[in-house]
This record gives sequence, C-alpha cells and structure tokens, in this order.
Amino acid sequence: MPAPSPSRRPVRILLVEDHDMVAEAICLALERSPDLQIVGRAASVASALADAQRCTPDVVLMDRRLPDGDGVAAIADLLALLPDARVLVLAGEGSGSVAVRVAQTGGAGLILKDRGLSELEDAVRRVAAGEAVFSQDLLGDVLGRLTGRVPGLGENLTPREREVLHLLGEGRTTAEISEQLGVALNTGRNHVQRVLEKLGARSQLEAVAIARREGILK
Repeated sequence: MPAPSPSRRPVRILLVEDHDMVAEAICLALERSPDLQIVGRAASVASALADAQRCTPDVVLMDRRLPDGDGVAAIADLLALLPDARVLVLAGEGSGSVAVRVAQTGGAGLILKDRGLSELEDAVRRVAAGEAVFSQDLLGDVLGRLTGRVPGLGENLTPREREVLHLLGEGRTTAEISEQLGVALNTGRNHVQRVLEKLGARSQLEAVAIARREGILK
C-alpha cells in the first residue's frame, strides 16, 4: 500500500478491547499500515471514556462486550465527548437487532471478529471516510429494520411479556414468575410460552440466550 500523502495524516484509532491477545493482534495488524495509527488502548467502557478526549481519535474500535458494560450502549456517551469521531463495534457474534442498535445510537458500523484482519483494516478506513460498515450477513437486516420493512426479533413482545423475559433472565422459575406477577400458575405458564414462541426458543434457557444475543436483555 502506498504511504499516505504528506497532507493527509493517518487515521487515529482508539482500540477498546479487554482481551490482551486479541488487542495485540489487532494493533499489530492495523499499525503495519502507514495510514492507520493506534493512539490509545482501553480495556473497559470507563477507561475508553476517560481516554477519548486525551487521544482525540478519528475512529473508536470498540468491543461489544466489556467487563463493565455493553460497548453499544456506550456509543452515545463516546459521541457526546467526541462528536466528530466514528465508532466501529467489534463483536464475537452479531445479529440484526444488535446491528440496528449500533446504527440507531450513532455507531458507524459493526464487524464480526471472525472476519479477516484485512477486512477490519478496510472497515476502519471506510468508517473514517464517512461510510457505514456492517458485516455483509447483517446488512440486509439493518436496512430492512431501519426502513421498517422487517420487524426486529422480540419487537412484538408486550410489556408484560418483556417483564416475564427479564424475570427469566434473573433465573426465576415459572412458579416464581407467577407469584411475582400475582397471577395463577397456568397464566404464568401461558406468559412464558408466548415469550418462547415470539423468540423462536424451545426452552426458557434458550429464550434468555436469544434475548441476550439480540440485545433485548443486557
């Protein structure tokens, strides 16, 4: 790759990743390109927010799951500190719902960790240039959901069903959920069953796993 022109400085990147080996591999891959520069590394949401203004990055490359919170949920706080920066989320696994959350909160894109490092380099350059970049298998969902053509998984859950889902996420049994809601056991079972049907889950455990993957449960 040709060196950047003298009038164009490298893209400044703040990397937010709590796994040292992953962070080292990303740093080595990105810094081999003269047009990309790692200006800071953080391992949590809190340290990313603290480093953001000091590093003044063009792109924040942020892991989705961090020890002290959800990287997607931190996008708005980062952009409040750095309104001209772009946030690219890096995720071990992704879904249309999570990708839509990234877009709706002002993120510039989401790329999966199982993609090659060359694809990551390209994504960083593209978001720095003002593009929105999502892994190809998520792009259709993002476009469909943002234009209202495709409903998001779990969007048709009623407030009561969301309450039931949150209780399932806390590890409550059907009997405990029924008692918490003040309803008969059969009514509680019906609520749980409707949650499973709407999430396409075969068990309560799978419903919770799907809800967390989709960003319905934090």
